[in-house]
Amino acid sequence: MRDAVTTPANSPGRVLFASLIGTTIEFFDFYIYATAAVLVFPKLFFPAGDATTATLQSFATFALAFIARPIGSALFGHFGDRIGRKATLVAALLTMGISTVMIGVLPTYDHIGLLAPALLALCRLGQGLGLGGEWGGAVLLAIENAPPGKRAWYGMFPQLGAPLGFLAATGLFLWLQKMGDGMFFAWGWRVPFLASSALVLIGLWMRLRLNETPAFARAMALQERVKVPMFNVFARHTRALISGTFAAMATFVIFYLMTVFALSWATSKLAYSRESFLVAQMVGVLFFALLIPFSAWLADKRSGRFAMLMATVLIFVFGIAYAPLFAQSGMLFMVVGMCVVGLTYGPLGTVLAQMFPTAVRYTGASLAFNMAGIFGASLAPYLATWLAKTYGLAYVGYYLSAAAVLSLLALLAKPREAM
Repeated sequence: MRDAVTTPANSPGRVLFASLIGTTIEFFDFYIYATAAVLVFPKLFFPAGDATTATLQSFATFALAFIARPIGSALFGHFGDRIGRKATLVAALLTMGISTVMIGVLPTYDHIGLLAPALLALCRLGQGLGLGGEWGGAVLLAIENAPPGKRAWYGMFPQLGAPLGFLAATGLFLWLQKMGDGMFFAWGWRVPFLASSALVLIGLWMRLRLNETPAFARAMALQERVKVPMFNVFARHTRALISGTFAAMATFVIFYLMTVFALSWATSKLAYSRESFLVAQMVGVLFFALLIPFSAWLADKRSGRFAMLMATVLIFVFGIAYAPLFAQSGMLFMVVGMCVVGLTYGPLGTVLAQMFPTAVRYTGASLAFNMAGIFGASLAPYLATWLAKTYGLAYVGYYLSAAAVLSLLALLAKPREAM
């Protein structure tokens, strides 16, 4: 046990800031792509023609990252469970950062034809790989350094990276809109992707100063490592993987219906300007951020499962009200919906991580989170657009409520916590 005992402790401030800054950067990178997939890529990276078809093609490249994320979970999770959380988090951040910066220098369809969307898809895959490894490591960095009774509170700091990254990405795009369509589509849209390089350098500097987590150091000292963590997760923790995946699914569905789909539908079908609806989304995300600490407090006070069950019931109710609220007021719609997102997102990381033992926790939690992304987010904007055009906006809400039912069943079937 000597190695575990002598491993230098990380200060709480350094741990929480490092977990927060990393996910903020990663989600900033991810959201600038999501915003550009609505506002930019249909016009610049795909053949001219029907606007809806171009948007659906752009959403298809958006979905690629969610397919890549479980691969990133398995890849980075393997090394995170084998060699440590610190080095793996650095590698994940570099993968995401390089992919994002490369998007900022890609030539468009007018210059290289069909090679443009192909290269865009390749960079999107790189983003997915990086985020697949980032989220799980950041959550473990927080909760494996947490004192007793504070795991959900520590675990919510990486979750705060989502609203902070969204605010930064959306705010930057909103500011760039002021330059006018000519300059924006000529070069302005590239600025957020290129600016990501500075944020990545800050994140790397912070993470390189960390020590390994006490829980992983203890597992190393006790020789608890497994040879291939992914195989172990599938063979011995199947129930945790399946229940964790579907427990997180409604969280993904509601978030991407409130962001990517809502922005697309509001600006194309409901006569909102890009600027006005981006402002509404930013106000909603402020409420998203405010509800994350409350949900984490509730998870520590009662349990993560209780907090998630309560939030998922609210997702079901919001699905029924989705279309009427959207039609009545974009601002009210965003505030109510993003409050619900905050309630479900705050305890999610801690709930998933606690399902798996230390030796496979990086792999297991990351796989569950990112497989939920495939089922809950990868096709959400595409499917919602098809449902709204074919059957009406109300069916988008029914789709959300159906996802909530699946998540409720998975939470009720959740196995006993492993930590």
